[in-house]
Amino acid sequence: MPKPHYIGQIARPIRNGTPVEIRQAAGLLLKNNLRSAFKSMDPAYQQYIKSELLPCLGAEDKHIRTTVGTITSVVVQQGGIMAGQSCCKLLSSAWTVMISTIWKICEDIPQELDYDVPGLAGRPIDVFLPRLFQFFQSPHASLRKLSLGSINQFIMLMPTALYLSMDQFLRGLFVLACDPAAEVRKLVCSAFVQLIEVNPSFLEPHMKNVMEFMLQANKDSDDEVALEACEFWSVYCEAQLNPELLREFLQQLIPILLSNMVYADDDESLIDAEEDDSQPDRDQDMRPRFHSSRFHGSDDMKDDDDDSLNVWNLRKCSAAGLDIISNIYREEILPTLMPLVEAKLSTSDDETWKEREAAVLALGAIAEGCIEGLYPHLAEIVAYLIPVLDDKFPLLRSITCWTLSRFSKFIVQSIANQKGAEQFNKVLMGLLRRILDTNKRVQEAACSAFATLEEEAAKELAPYLETILQHLMCAFGRYQRRNLRIVYDAISTLADAVRVKLNQPRYLEILMPPLIAKWQQLSDSDKDIFPLLECFASIAQALGTGFSQFAGPVFRRCINIIQSQQLAKVDPASTGVQYDKEFVVCSLDLVSGLAEGLGSGIESLVSQSNLSDVLLQCCVDDAPDVRQSALALLGDLARFCPVYLRPSLSNFLKIAAKQLGASDLKESFSVTNNACWAIGELAINVREEVSPVVMTVFSCLVPILLHAEGINRSLVENSAITLGRLAWVCPEIVSPHMEHFMQPWCAALSMIRDDVEKEDAFRGLFAIVRLNPSGALNSLEYICRAIASWHVMSQKVQC
Repeated sequence: MPKPHYIGQIARPIRNGTPVEIRQAAGLLLKNNLRSAFKSMDPAYQQYIKSELLPCLGAEDKHIRTTVGTITSVVVQQGGIMAGQSCCKLLSSAWTVMISTIWKICEDIPQELDYDVPGLAGRPIDVFLPRLFQFFQSPHASLRKLSLGSINQFIMLMPTALYLSMDQFLRGLFVLACDPAAEVRKLVCSAFVQLIEVNPSFLEPHMKNVMEFMLQANKDSDDEVALEACEFWSVYCEAQLNPELLREFLQQLIPILLSNMVYADDDESLIDAEEDDSQPDRDQDMRPRFHSSRFHGSDDMKDDDDDSLNVWNLRKCSAAGLDIISNIYREEILPTLMPLVEAKLSTSDDETWKEREAAVLALGAIAEGCIEGLYPHLAEIVAYLIPVLDDKFPLLRSITCWTLSRFSKFIVQSIANQKGAEQFNKVLMGLLRRILDTNKRVQEAACSAFATLEEEAAKELAPYLETILQHLMCAFGRYQRRNLRIVYDAISTLADAVRVKLNQPRYLEILMPPLIAKWQQLSDSDKDIFPLLECFASIAQALGTGFSQFAGPVFRRCINIIQSQQLAKVDPASTGVQYDKEFVVCSLDLVSGLAEGLGSGIESLVSQSNLSDVLLQCCVDDAPDVRQSALALLGDLARFCPVYLRPSLSNFLKIAAKQLGASDLKESFSVTNNACWAIGELAINVREEVSPVVMTVFSCLVPILLHAEGINRSLVENSAITLGRLAWVCPEIVSPHMEHFMQPWCAALSMIRDDVEKEDAFRGLFAIVRLNPSGALNSLEYICRAIASWHVMSQKVQC
């Protein structure tokens, strides 16, 4: 850590008459050092630094004022508002030259300004807010911008001072709505959007005026103003406000949204669209990847929307707005929208390709919300889109892939009739052609669209498997690194869709050799192995015992990767690799996939390994996602080879039980969920051997069931199932306490779908009622409701 006297020496050049460049550099260096050292400095040094900074807040040079404002913000951020007390006093008396510093403090630490400060007449925000309102009327655009920008930082916090001044704030916003400066108009739009999110009641009396302003702002010549205004419609709809208010503006709004969906001339996608697959990917082209740890439950933990990693712009925001509006107003928007779409689609010259592209995007945007209104015309729409897959313009080809994927459900459902089957075949082959497109953007769109179609079509793909695999593996051989990840995803989705139908020698001869070659090519520390590990997990589960011929080397390598990473975590120098928990998580999940695919066949692999020791270490790792995947594997091993776990069973049970006692279930629910599920699997497979932890687990599960309303659904369901399984194998331990949990337990059981896990839970219910019938008397109604929710019952279950 830098020494205080060194930091003091950095502060001195900022104030004296050295060149501006040196003063700026000293300021930035001081800011970075203060972030780590300010709190530990002697108060005398802190005071010295502030005494050097304060005179500079009014420096003539704008760059120096900006730099010192940033440093002042860091001082207040690190030391609290008391540390910046003298700064606040000076700022409150020298507004015109120091408002940029105030804006910086409001941006970085707005909450700090809503505390009492000795020596000030009220809280800083009480002093600052009236002054900021005064600058709304300044003749200088920069002051209007900084004052409104400062206030906007408080909207989400909504301190009392702003709440009580809301009428004055709204009057100021309506005045600034016509401001000649685009930056100010953008901030006005931002303020209205935030107010809708925080407290729409503020705007309700003025909503029509706000909407009229937003319509005009949505057409603003400045794209940033138009983008900020466009956010309003999505936020309004998501806030579930009165749909009647927006309904009367739809005829004006929809044409604006469609117009803004046309590519702008400076859109970066127009440049990227020219890149073909012969050009290697640059490092900046590689998106970060995030592996979702294995999760056992009813909720889908995957987030398929990775568009957040792309640049958000007016085109995308307009399409998102149209999507949300279509889900509220449904087919009633079609009479306004469809004539505009048809007019754009009717053009055919090269100059209007962007208009056609926007129309195809619009069809995809409304595919979900307007499906009923579009249904009679869907065959015609799909028939129009199929030839567009071969359009000369790459961005038209790519958006057509996406839009067709949005209609996947209809396309698959139509297979039942001959014309529908023919159309399905055309869509399938069209997307496969585009997977082999030479344009990277089209490759990405086609692979993603095909994965969506795979999910919907599932076993309907079986007759096309050979053709599909030939195209996918051809793409696998020619794609660059970025799009290769999407091919892995398409292969994984195919395996999940067709399952055991993939387990035929002629298919495996196409699929496996290229994947094995890549597997051998990549080192254990190469991050490009992540998607391959995920892909193998899906293939192993799909092939079942058919994966046995590949399982040995895959299993052993997974164990090696985990061990090398565990060593790298402790001593990276000895391994020569940098620790990355993703290697551990992906490897654990692949072993889980092997267990699920091979079933009891996994025992021949694990019995010759030290997996038990490795897994114990992973179950207590400090990274939640490592523990989550480790506990998932523990549950899978309990299902398929419980004998292997017996020597360390006591340790595994204690560790899993401890994970149930997390203080914040909302933050750690995924780990807790998998621990709960694993204990349930252990209970039914090792039976009475779980008895030492039954009461510990019981004491954790009952509070979850009692407060189920605010807890993740999967965790509640798994808690109910595991409690039932413990009651089944150890009824004598559980039954004396049944009065304390019977009602919430039965309520949770009634929400679980019929399957073997529900049957296990009911076996537990029946077992404890038999032992302690009096304990069930007060809960008879709940028990009956739970039983009534059970529609498909195995003959093996007896009351």
